[in-house]
Amino acid sequence: MAKLKFAPRVSASSLAVVLLFGSAHVLFAQDAGKYIVQFRADVGPGARRAAVENAAAAVGVVYTGVSAASVRVPNERALRALRNRPDVVSVIPDRAVFADQEAAAKSGGSNKPGGGGSPQAQVIPAGVARVGAPQPGSNGSGIGVAVLDTGVDLTHPDLAGTVNAFSAFGPSCMDDNGHGTHVAGIIAAHNNTIDVVGVAPAAQVYCVKVLDGSGSGSDESLMAGLDWVLSNHALVQPAIRVINMSLGRPGTVDDNPAMRDLFAALEAVGVSIVASAGNDASADVSGQIPAAYPQVAAIASTTAAGGSNQCRFLSGPVAADTASYFTTDGAHVLISAPGEEREDVSRSCLIQSVGILSTKLGGGTTRMSGTSMASPHVAGVAARYYQQNPSYSPSDVRAWIVLDAARPGVAPLNSPGSQYTFDGVREGIAQAPPAP
Repeated sequence: MAKLKFAPRVSASSLAVVLLFGSAHVLFAQDAGKYIVQFRADVGPGARRAAVENAAAAVGVVYTGVSAASVRVPNERALRALRNRPDVVSVIPDRAVFADQEAAAKSGGSNKPGGGGSPQAQVIPAGVARVGAPQPGSNGSGIGVAVLDTGVDLTHPDLAGTVNAFSAFGPSCMDDNGHGTHVAGIIAAHNNTIDVVGVAPAAQVYCVKVLDGSGSGSDESLMAGLDWVLSNHALVQPAIRVINMSLGRPGTVDDNPAMRDLFAALEAVGVSIVASAGNDASADVSGQIPAAYPQVAAIASTTAAGGSNQCRFLSGPVAADTASYFTTDGAHVLISAPGEEREDVSRSCLIQSVGILSTKLGGGTTRMSGTSMASPHVAGVAARYYQQNPSYSPSDVRAWIVLDAARPGVAPLNSPGSQYTFDGVREGIAQAPPAP
């Protein structure tokens, strides 16, 4: 929940509810002794492993797409030995990464995992309707989308056929949180008779688990997932053309040179990268990783529909296409998309989010809010562009997303939330291409 800019002062306990999720990334804990080591480009995987062991450190992941490895360093002496090697370019701490999810929705389920759900008659969620419901010829057919997240419920009937592609946390990509299942459903829940339909229901989902059951990971696990996509994007069928990352951490594009090189390599081979902008309304997207990278389409959150209003200080309800009170903004945001269905304002003038309806871990549907939900809407849009134009490059897709936006210069509308900081740019709302 969030308060209105003009609302009466709330108690410290109420304010904690408002700020908890938006500021969570600032509180990340760095795992002492874990580092990402970047080597010279001519140092092969075997030589990297030997170099780490010679420095009395332990090897974590030896990446194949870039000349780097994750390591566990037992003491300062081993750390100095690594940094002093002539074949080492940089040694940087392994930083924690989190799912970009906001609070649980007002109704229709929680954001917690587990629990079976009975299939219901299929509906088109408000977010899918806002960006453009799928249709034959514009439904993502023939396009692979890698979902880098907490995993995907491989048994959910609306996500049947999801490929158990990669996990940084064991042999299976099975979701043990619920976040990744919800994200995958926004992208590609099947157009059948049950639950919901995604933006690109005919796209092929590749499950790439980079976050654990608590929704947490690190640069190490995120890079492992990116490295898998880089090595396998053209080997699988259909080929992976889109990555969705509804996750992030504070940082800059230069704080992990090896990750920076991975994003550049993925762009070079024709894979579009879409990521959530973040859920800290007081932050700028330039300080959010991976959203800040130039190769990444950073997505901010808006409402898909108008809400209700019981606050006498507000002239009317929060309208559709309003910036979500929790969304991170900034000049690097490519486009906005629905990250919540609507915002309702209570009699006490608190804004409460009603989340996006999508697939739930254990079956059925649930609602969640956040830029985590905005990003997969645009990943589905990107898949539909590639379906119609396989020769497009990632820069082409980003350009068309901007050109085809709805209400540019008008939306997103200003949020009445007291935390939201507008950056002065109304980039519009993402729209999927219609059938040719």
